[in-house]
Amino acid sequence: MAIPQILCNKFCGIAFLCYLWHKNIMASYDIETLHQHILQILLSVDRVCREHNIKYYCWAGTMLGAVRHKGFIPWDDDMDICMPRPDYDRFMMHAHEWLPAPLEALCIETSPTYPGGFGKIVDSSTTLIERAHSDYLAGIYIDVFPIDGISKNKIAQRLAVARYKALDKLLYFLHRDPYKHGHGPSAWPILLIQRCFTHEWARRQLRAAYLAYDYNKSDYVLDYDDGVQGVIPKTMLGTPQPVEFEGHTVMGVEQADAYLRNKYGEYMVIPPHDNQRQHNFYYLDYDLPYREYQDNRAFVNRDSASQ
Repeated sequence: MAIPQILCNKFCGIAFLCYLWHKNIMASYDIETLHQHILQILLSVDRVCREHNIKYYCWAGTMLGAVRHKGFIPWDDDMDICMPRPDYDRFMMHAHEWLPAPLEALCIETSPTYPGGFGKIVDSSTTLIERAHSDYLAGIYIDVFPIDGISKNKIAQRLAVARYKALDKLLYFLHRDPYKHGHGPSAWPILLIQRCFTHEWARRQLRAAYLAYDYNKSDYVLDYDDGVQGVIPKTMLGTPQPVEFEGHTVMGVEQADAYLRNKYGEYMVIPPHDNQRQHNFYYLDYDLPYREYQDNRAFVNRDSASQ
């Protein structure tokens, strides 16, 4: 092969890698190592839930991975489970007693400065910062989504989703670097929000939005990530069913096909490479306890950031 052709091929390869990096398709860490860490968190949570009769389901991409891959989606770098609201609240209330060290549960119900609407089970012997512009700091985690009841009325559903999204965004802005997009006018709305609202106020309002409809009395439930499309019959969740995940048995939704079709459409079709997204975390350390991490980002106030 001619030298110019070799250089051209190398240039194209480097350009493609840069494109993947820019599109957040490619992560800078070994995803197999990360998979093993979060799998162990899931298995610990599964044991606790079985022991204490807590209902949980593999959820979102984790449920899809269980059905389509019998484990992780190869490029996926997080894990999702969900719990009906009564089980979620009971689990979070007792997690400090039930979870083995170094695992801990973080959520707005139990952690005064936690900046998210759903919880995480965190390995506190590690450090992970998802985004450079957010003051959230903890360890490697799995996400735990509460599943709440929702009205049958379409208008009420839209209002409930809009209320949730507004409050969730407000909570995000309260913990975001106001100068993410520079020190000009783009920072002013965030600075105003951080001056006018408190984390505690946003937390209380978000909790009230969650509990607007009693889970036990509702025929429909809400997957907050999907907005109105995430309103599904409670029977779709049903009784947790055993599913295989990386050679282990964990719990999934009862009507898996209906759930996955509602969320993903033709879910057995592998998406094109450009749609195989990863987080590409800002910082990841498997050996450093996150409370020992020295966070020197200028906007971070350690009195208000998650710990």
